[in-house]
Amino acid sequence: MGLVTPARIQLAWVTVLGTVACVIASLILNYLLFFDKTLIPFGQMVISASVVAVVIGAPLSFLLALRQQEIKRIRCELTRSATYDTTTAFYKWTVFSSVVDRRAVSESTEGPRRGAFLAINASNLRAINMRYGLRWGEEALRLVASVIRSSVRTEDVVGRLGASEFGIFLPGATEKNAREVGERIRAGVAANYFTPAGAKGILSVSVGGVFFEDELGFEGMFRAAEYQLWNAEISGSMMISQASNDFLTRRDDPTAH
Repeated sequence: MGLVTPARIQLAWVTVLGTVACVIASLILNYLLFFDKTLIPFGQMVISASVVAVVIGAPLSFLLALRQQEIKRIRCELTRSATYDTTTAFYKWTVFSSVVDRRAVSESTEGPRRGAFLAINASNLRAINMRYGLRWGEEALRLVASVIRSSVRTEDVVGRLGASEFGIFLPGATEKNAREVGERIRAGVAANYFTPAGAKGILSVSVGGVFFEDELGFEGMFRAAEYQLWNAEISGSMMISQASNDFLTRRDDPTAH
């Protein structure tokens, strides 16, 4: 019984009534043509076929085209929702890790292996959600995302890693480049106007990261950057250092998993 819905009943009625209307129109047309003595049988046939094709075929073709456009739009929306985070428009975790791994492999085979990876955390996002509500928490995330977006290059890869955490892969970046990006993000968030219920200075970010000269891979970069982010949140300052071989293991090394 769950398959019978008002929408499906309405669709069935439209289908039946539309078919009946087309049959009636066709009968009337053929009746009028049959009694028109000025037309030869071939002319009657041509007019009948043309009118039926225009009256029935054109609307059906138009409806099919609309349906195809709607299906294409829905597919695009599904692909986008599976790829991008709805709040920040950054890559979701699984997509981000895959893109970073592909870019890392490309860097290793086609050019310099060096690069950097930053982990950004909106440290007090949970307190904002608890005290001011989820709406302000979402606004804080969008603000941080906007600052990150304006602080990175077009070739950099950004993803949302958790409720309040972001990851940034900077291919080909040096330690100096990574520190500049981290400082821009920290300063940009601090300078933005964010005052829920009149409160000021409650939104800040912690930045931890690593730079490296060899052997790129998402898992190693992420673990190393997470460790530096933990140190940054304890110290209250940005922590970026060169990654050690303990973190940057080869992608095809079975001991890395």
